[in-house]
Amino acid sequence: MQNEKISAAIALYGPEIVKDSLRRVLGNLRKDILGNDKTEVAVADELIAEIADKAIEWCKTISKPSLKKVLNATGILIHTNMGRAPLGRKILEEAYDTLAGYCNLELNLETGSRGSRNVHPSTILSYITGAEEALVVNNNAAALVLALTTLAKDREVIVSRGELIEIGGSFRIPDILAASGAKMIDVGTTNKTRLSDYENALTDNTAILFKAHKSNFSVSGFTEEVALADLVKLGKKRGVIVLYDLGSGLLTKPPLLPLGSEPDVKSSLATGVDLVTFSGDKLLGGPQAGIICGRSDLVKKLSKAPLMRALRVCKLTLATLTGVARCFLDEKEMLESLPLFAMLNMTPEQLHLKAQRFNEALKNHGINATITETTGRAGGGTLPDLEIKSYGVVITSSEDSQQKRSDFASYLFHELLAIDKPILAILKQGELVFDVLTIEDEEFTHIASALEQMILKRHKRCRA
Repeated sequence: MQNEKISAAIALYGPEIVKDSLRRVLGNLRKDILGNDKTEVAVADELIAEIADKAIEWCKTISKPSLKKVLNATGILIHTNMGRAPLGRKILEEAYDTLAGYCNLELNLETGSRGSRNVHPSTILSYITGAEEALVVNNNAAALVLALTTLAKDREVIVSRGELIEIGGSFRIPDILAASGAKMIDVGTTNKTRLSDYENALTDNTAILFKAHKSNFSVSGFTEEVALADLVKLGKKRGVIVLYDLGSGLLTKPPLLPLGSEPDVKSSLATGVDLVTFSGDKLLGGPQAGIICGRSDLVKKLSKAPLMRALRVCKLTLATLTGVARCFLDEKEMLESLPLFAMLNMTPEQLHLKAQRFNEALKNHGINATITETTGRAGGGTLPDLEIKSYGVVITSSEDSQQKRSDFASYLFHELLAIDKPILAILKQGELVFDVLTIEDEEFTHIASALEQMILKRHKRCRA
C-alpha cells in the first residue's frame, strides 16, 4: 500500500477499492504459481511493479462506467448491439425536466390519491393509433407472454407455420407460446398458408388466432399468407381473439419516408384486430418497451393480471416513450426530434455532401481517405429489404502489400473501440469504412483526431 504507484491510485480511487484490487491480483498470482511448477516469478521490484499495474488497471475498470456512448459509423440505423433506435436530445431533456426530482408516476392529480402509471402512455398511444386502450411492459416478448398467458393458458393458439419466427437472441415464437402455457397449433406450410387452414383448425378450445409480422426476414416466390383483415373477419365470425405481433412498431406511416410496404399500428388496428403487440425501440424510435394496443376489455384484463407487476416499466421508460410518441403528432417534429427518422429522411445527395465534409475533416488531420458508395440498412429486425443508398469514407494506407494494408485497417478498427468514446466502423475485405448515414457532423472531428493519434502511435512503434 506504500508503493508510489499504489499511493497515487489511493488518492484517485480511495483505499478500499485499491486494497480489494490488490487482493484480487495477489490471489490470481498465487493460483498461477501454485498451479504451475514452471511459472517464472520476477525479482521483487519487477513483481511489485507488475502487481501495482494490474491492480491499478482493475481500479480503472470498476470505477468507470462500462455502459458508454459509442459513435456508430456502420450505416445500420437500428443497431441491436448499440441500443437500437437512438434517442434525441429533446426527448432526453424533456425526461430530465420531468424526472429530476419527483413526478406524478402513480399520483392522480385530480384526487391526490394513488393512480395508474399506465395512464400516461395509454392516452397518447391510443390517440395516435386509434386503439381503445394501450398497455406498456418491458419488451415485446414480455407483451406476448402476458397476452398469451392471460388469454390462452391451457388453450389453443393457431399460428401459420410460415410465421414461427425467431425474434432475436434465440427467442422463438414456439418457445414463447410454450412458456405461456398455451398449446400451439401450427397450420399451413413454410411458404403457403390459406384462410381455410386456420378455419379447419378451429375448435371449441381455440383461444387465439395468432399472426406474426415477418419483420426481420422476407420470403418471396411461390408464397401465400392470410391478410390480417381476413383473419379478423374469421375471428369475429367464430368469436375468437385475433392477436397480431407487429414487432417492428411503426405507429403511423409518414408518406415521405422509404418505408415501403411496412405495416403500421394504426392501419393494423383499423382492420378491427383485437390486439397488436410491438416494440418501442425499433421503428417507433423510442426506448426498450413492449406495447399492447387494442380492445379496452382485453387490455384492462391484461393490466390486472398478476404477471403485469413483474413486467411493468419504470418512470424513465415512460417519460421517454411518451415523449417520442408525442413527436408522431406532427411529421415535421418527428423528423427533427427523432434521430431515426431524420436519418431515414436524408437523400443520397445530402449524404454525399456529408461524406465530402467528413473527408475534409480527415484531411485537416493529415489522414488520407477516399469516398465510396455504401448501402445503409434499417437493422434491428426491421425492413429486411430496405437498402439505403449512402456514402462512406475509406481510410487509405501507403503500405506496400495487401496484407499490411489489411493489418493496418484491423489495427485502427480495434483501437477505435478501445478509446474513452469508442467508434464502431466497418472492417470489410481489409478496408476500414465509415458510413456517414449514422454519423453526426459534430462527430467528424472526434473521429479524425482519434485516427490521427492512432496512426502516429503506430508509426512510432514501427520506427522503434
